Amino acid sequence: MSEEKIGMTGRLARFITLTKAEMIPPEIYEHAKVAFLDTLAVTYGGKDDPLVGKLLRYADLMGGRPDATLIGLNRKASLEHAALINGAAAHALDYDDTLVSFLGHPSVTLFPSLLALSEARGKSGREFLTAYLIGLQTGGTIGACAGLDHYLGGWHGTSTLGHLASAAGCAKLLGLDLERTLCALGIGGTLASGLKRNFGTMVKPFHAGRASAAGLTAALLAEDGFTAAPDILEGPQGFFEALKGKVNEDILGFLGLGWDVVNLSQKYHASCHATHSPLEAARDCVAEHGIEVEKIERIRVFCSEVTMQAAAKLTPKTGLEGKFSVPYCVANALLRDVTGMAAFTDEMVQDPAVKALTAKVELQKDPQKTALEATVEIVTRDGRTFSAFSDILQKIPPLEKKQQNVRAKFLDLAGPVIGAEKAVKIADAVAGLEKVADMRQIAGGL
Repeated sequence: MSEEKIGMTGRLARFITLTKAEMIPPEIYEHAKVAFLDTLAVTYGGKDDPLVGKLLRYADLMGGRPDATLIGLNRKASLEHAALINGAAAHALDYDDTLVSFLGHPSVTLFPSLLALSEARGKSGREFLTAYLIGLQTGGTIGACAGLDHYLGGWHGTSTLGHLASAAGCAKLLGLDLERTLCALGIGGTLASGLKRNFGTMVKPFHAGRASAAGLTAALLAEDGFTAAPDILEGPQGFFEALKGKVNEDILGFLGLGWDVVNLSQKYHASCHATHSPLEAARDCVAEHGIEVEKIERIRVFCSEVTMQAAAKLTPKTGLEGKFSVPYCVANALLRDVTGMAAFTDEMVQDPAVKALTAKVELQKDPQKTALEATVEIVTRDGRTFSAFSDILQKIPPLEKKQQNVRAKFLDLAGPVIGAEKAVKIADAVAGLEKVADMRQIAGGL
């Protein structure tokens, strides 16, 4: 039977079940380890966010067997609740990685479920990383087919695609056969949800945790023979018909030939990725032309519809809203040049000086821009105009630089939580993760 006649869901299921660890190049595993260390970093950083406390109370209320570690919290929870809470904590700061094809943040939907399952089943580090890469590639392939119509239609790709990615990764980790993998995708696809209307609230991080937990649920049910439609993506009234998107043979043709993990973009500003190009363009413009910030009359940001939908809060009132405000992020970067977690508190957003400059930032949709790129135009009081362009997604550093950057980020975020010595020990352990025989060795130290 030809690949086309099998159908997209079936072809993905074959990819999931037939791809062996030895078929994946060693360098790809290095990229996966960078992604895991980055996810651990933001999970430690987000563990004390108020939304995590609420989810902990919810987990206590619901109960369950404590089989999986809650990162940085010195306790365990059920597999589902561990995936939910670790996933939400990892996305709480909006400081986690982005993948264009995934239409959002993939790693926070994958690692929490895979870690919980690996700890419960005693899986090896290599199995853990392989499942991540398979899940990421599955989610990225579906996302590339769903396209911008899916995202611009109001769906939060991190959540919708995350359900399917997590289901795929967990199915791989469990070693499900083709039939059960199809069911895992069918269950994950029917659970897929998440609306962008909730950006700037606790629900956005909840989306990541819920997607991770739901994918785990899907795989565990499928393992037990729970049935689902075998064509959840392309079938009538399936994922693409309901949530927008269509099968793309050109995209499917690359399945197994390349690995999207090399295109992961880690964050070095603690805000929505759509704010990064504008703030970097603004900083570049000021630095290049020697502009004095106090002499700025107006700032125009020319950006895509994607950016307008994701990060166009003009008058943020809280630190959380500030993460989704291009005007605040631009003003904050120019005034303080501090774009980490310290920049996104209620006090920082409400500071009169930054509010005054935020009010001078205008957003304008540029139909020529389709992703996260931005042009910033600065007009000074004496009538001069300067501009600069930035595309954060074209600034992905090579692997060695990524490793250095993410290790520094991990030590910065994890060190204050667990101590510098333990943070170094964990970073070193992750660097050799493919040699770990039992992931309980890693999870127990988190």
